[in-house]
Amino acid sequence: MFLETGIIGLGVLLALLIFRVPVAIALMGVSIGGIAAMMGPDLAISMLASKPYDFLSKWTLSAVPMFLLMGFVSYHTGLTAGLFNAAKVVFRWLPGGLAISSIFASSGFAAVSGSSVACAAAMGKIAIPEMVRSGYKPSFACGTIAAGGTIGALIPPSILMIIYGTFTQTSITDVFLGGIVIGLVTAVTYSVVVLLVSAFRPDVVPRHEQGALDCTVGEAIREIWPVLVLGILIFGGMFSGVFTATEAGAMGAAGAIVISLLIGRLDLGTFKTALLETLMTTSALLIIGVGASMFTVFLSLSGVAGSIGDLLGEWSLGYLGLMLIIIAVYLVLGLFMEPFGAMLITLPIFLPVLSGMDVSLIWFGVLVVKLLEIGMITPPVGMNIFVIRGVAADYASLVDIFKGVILFLIADLFIVALMVFEPEFVMTLVD
Repeated sequence: MFLETGIIGLGVLLALLIFRVPVAIALMGVSIGGIAAMMGPDLAISMLASKPYDFLSKWTLSAVPMFLLMGFVSYHTGLTAGLFNAAKVVFRWLPGGLAISSIFASSGFAAVSGSSVACAAAMGKIAIPEMVRSGYKPSFACGTIAAGGTIGALIPPSILMIIYGTFTQTSITDVFLGGIVIGLVTAVTYSVVVLLVSAFRPDVVPRHEQGALDCTVGEAIREIWPVLVLGILIFGGMFSGVFTATEAGAMGAAGAIVISLLIGRLDLGTFKTALLETLMTTSALLIIGVGASMFTVFLSLSGVAGSIGDLLGEWSLGYLGLMLIIIAVYLVLGLFMEPFGAMLITLPIFLPVLSGMDVSLIWFGVLVVKLLEIGMITPPVGMNIFVIRGVAADYASLVDIFKGVILFLIADLFIVALMVFEPEFVMTLVD
């Protein structure tokens, strides 16, 4: 009886999501209704009273608003604006140097934001006009920035990884270390794509760029020293063991505010904007987390999660078979769902299955984040694509931008295959 209720609940949740009901409301509604149907309304009301506090009282979640505040302050005060110029100093001599510079600048931006959308928006405004002036095909220029923005959730501090680590009770610092490896691999792989396109399609990526703005080494250092200081503060403290991830977030937020004040870029209006965006984003993320924690209880009580595990066991899929199913699920969800909702809906189902297969939850967290970020550049709801369309409407249509990311999507699938077949590679930096 309970199993039937659980299956019906999954179906109702899917229907609600199809009809664009907010993820948090769908999760909480199905959970409360399902538990009330199975065990009575008193237990459902009791869960509604206790579960939000149980989830939100986790100390590690305090890192979320801290890193978000750091990112929004850095973005609105322009601390990251010089990253593209600094990257050009290093990569300008390569064919497709501007595109490669934008990819590595996105990686640097990720270190102080943790947001794919913010990363794509910031780099798009700076890099796309210069790339087009230098002879790049607009669709490819836009596609490069959209894809480069996905690195924002892989390079620490990643908000997705913080939520994952909290939800799965996994070391956030270790997941961050795995994210650094795959983030850098992604940046290098994307750069190889640019080099290949430059070699075979000079009409798309010019081998010798014209009209790009130059920047001296001294000017680059003067522009990016705030980011360097923040990076040393956060990563040096966190990976040396001086700070926890939560404390690193607080230090990063305080550091961004102090640096912005010292260089005269932070006023009351800018700080208010950053603070409001931090509050709104944090609230949206945490309410989804509350819904997911309630949904976990519902699946556990109904026996759905265990039944799915038993079913997969009967199929004798093995490691590769299970990974193919998980990858397919996340790629499909990425077509129409935002990353946080897709992750928190699926984790209660997949985690019990993975626990019986000796799969590292640190490695799996990095894989999940990588798969979810692929969804940020896949149609029809690739959020980074729409962000780039918003900042580069004069250069390419929505369809053109989707065409521009195709080669990067192929590169992403190659990286996913590498992660699946060589999982220890992800754990290179993890003790």
